[in-house]
Parts: sequence; C-alpha cells; structure tokens
Amino acid sequence: MVINKKAIIAATLAFIGHTALAQKHISKTDNPSGRFSLGTRNTASLFSDDSGPGLGIGGQFRLQINDRLNTEWFADYITSKNGNFTVRNDYHIGWSVLFYPGKTQDFSKLLQPYVLAGHCFDYSRVMEQGNTQNQASRTSMATQAGMGTHLNITSKLDCSLSCQYMLHFGKEIHTEIETDAIHIEKLDHSTPHGHLLVTMSFNYKFGDLW
Repeated sequence: MVINKKAIIAATLAFIGHTALAQKHISKTDNPSGRFSLGTRNTASLFSDDSGPGLGIGGQFRLQINDRLNTEWFADYITSKNGNFTVRNDYHIGWSVLFYPGKTQDFSKLLQPYVLAGHCFDYSRVMEQGNTQNQASRTSMATQAGMGTHLNITSKLDCSLSCQYMLHFGKEIHTEIETDAIHIEKLDHSTPHGHLLVTMSFNYKFGDLW
C-alpha cells in the first residue's frame, strides 16, 4: 500500500482549518478569571556556557487571573551537544506570569503582546558521548524574564512566540576536553549562569475553572 504524503498533509491542514473555524468565539464581555488553557511547546536554548544550541519539547497549561494577568506553568526537556564530545540534558519545571499591556486583552486581535517573568527548577546532566559512566549532574533554580506575543488563530486557539533570559543559580558542570580524555565535574561552588530560551507553543482555551 502506497501512502500519499501530500494527501495526508492536505487532510491534516484541512482538519486544523475546520477545527479553528468551528471554535466558539470568546465574547468581550466574558470574565477571563479562571480560564484554563492547555498546550504543547518547542524550545531552543541559546548562548549557554559549555555546549551548542539546545532543542527541546515540552508541555504547559495556563490559568488566567484577570484580563491583564495570565499564568503559565511549563515543563521542558532540552538536549544539546558539544561537538562529538559531550551531550547535555536539561529538565525545566517552572511558571511565569504574563502581563498584557495593550488596550485589548480579549484575544480578538491577531497579535496579543505580553511581558513575562517567573521562576523554574532545573536538573542538568552532562555525559561523554559513548561513555555514559563519565558524567556529572546538578540541580538548580532560575529566574526568567522576557517578552512574547500570542498569534490568535481564533479567540480560543493561539500560537505563542516568546523569548526570555533564564538566570540559573547553582553549582555548574564544568567540562574540560584534552587530547586523550574528557573531564566532567560539578564545581564545588555556586555561580550564576544563564541562557536565552526561545519558545513556540500552541494552546487551546478549554474553559473556565471558576
């Protein structure tokens, strides 16, 4: 049986379009307090200290407080490589507060910009490629701040793009690459270190929890 990839892609896009058009519009008079959203996310970690760019996947949900404040609770798994030497896995669990500064906060316009700030916990593991026994791990916590925008496909379905800087506090993992060996160790002192996190997510507003 031959699978027609173009037909599958066309059918998927048609289904998404039909679903988006069928969404019930959120009225401007609706109280947004308690509004619950669920979504998936893809992340890119840039400008970290010891490896190349990291790519990751994750999930999130939002719980809106009022028309100007929203909260976002997320989990990410990010992996990156330092050439052919080491691989790093990062796990983020955290939350952010989103503030909508514009005149319109009812998701009726295409763009809904926001600023965000929050906190997360992080677990990281760095290991030698091909030799997982040579590894080190650490836990830390971070604060983050940045900005983003919702691209409102409908008033209930959005694609969100954000960019934020995450500043971690904890004992970092140091990697030293020599000709005949790779040394990986967790430092014995805490230092601040950070990276830029770029996120794209798709979110659907299911309804109000209260």
